[in-house]
Amino acid sequence: MNQLPFSSNINISALSSVFNNTSATYKFYWFLAIIEEIEKGKKEIEKKRLFSRMVANAWYPINYFKVSFGSQDNISEIIKYLVNNTELAINEDKIKIYKYLINSKNFKLSKTLFHLDKNVPHWFLSPWFRGYKKSMIYSQSNENDYYTIYKLHKNLISVNENWFSYISANAKILKEYTYWNLANFLQKKNPLTPDIVSKLIKPAKRNALTYQRNNFWNIYLDESKEVKCIFTGEKLSKSNYELDHFVPYSFVSHDLIWNLVPVKSGFNSSKNNKLPIIEKHFDSFFKVQKDALNLLDNRLKKRFKEEYITIFNSFKAPQDFNYQKLKDTIEPLISVANNNGFEFLE
Repeated sequence: MNQLPFSSNINISALSSVFNNTSATYKFYWFLAIIEEIEKGKKEIEKKRLFSRMVANAWYPINYFKVSFGSQDNISEIIKYLVNNTELAINEDKIKIYKYLINSKNFKLSKTLFHLDKNVPHWFLSPWFRGYKKSMIYSQSNENDYYTIYKLHKNLISVNENWFSYISANAKILKEYTYWNLANFLQKKNPLTPDIVSKLIKPAKRNALTYQRNNFWNIYLDESKEVKCIFTGEKLSKSNYELDHFVPYSFVSHDLIWNLVPVKSGFNSSKNNKLPIIEKHFDSFFKVQKDALNLLDNRLKKRFKEEYITIFNSFKAPQDFNYQKLKDTIEPLISVANNNGFEFLE
């Protein structure tokens, strides 16, 4: 999604270059915040509302998926401060975060938010005012009702009428355009992290893994009587297990069968998004996977075969499930996840 909707009433060229040569995520989240406020019908928008939306939109990729925003980006530090100094949960809903921030009377919290005022409100307009310094951008933004997206004031922005109409009419496309550019920017900051684009928005609901249970693991547990949880050592049955992502879902962002393993009911919530220890857990994980494949054999669904092909170039039978290839796939994922801030299971 790298094309903007055309309009003869606005400077599309300036908008299309707004994300060029950026070293932080500020402009992406600033524009998303403006779009969301315009969707609410707002033309005069307090900066505090925009900064609150920036933080709320960045909350999930930073806290849950642990995406790195880079050393020059202060949003991560603001979110870290909020996690440590407020009651907001790591997996909090973004609307609740937004409302909490805009309603807060805490001076220190507001001061922390307004660190974002040092750069993004005026530098976002730099394609319209090339070579201008901060004070000149502020003054020049108020000289013309149609030229740039908004006028800058001390504590708010005023969206110009032609831009308000354009953004209102194209909000969905503009958000997709912004997220597409943000994903490209963050993928460069996180080259070894898989599927950045799916880590930018909190999903409405996680998949229930019902298909995997009914068509793979229930069959295995029904027909194999000595399956034990690889973490607790307790015996498993069809009535007392949950499915766990061996490498946490919050890092891989998929439910592929080769990363799933049955665990004792209740353990999944205590493991949460912690990483398994390769030396301690991988052999048991491999054995459960291998045993399940041997048991299902020619009953293995085509969908699951295709999922195994994502790591084994050719997968036609259980003997193609290779110990070293699986380890060579999983071990680097765990290493990168740990470097991104995921903790190991104790």
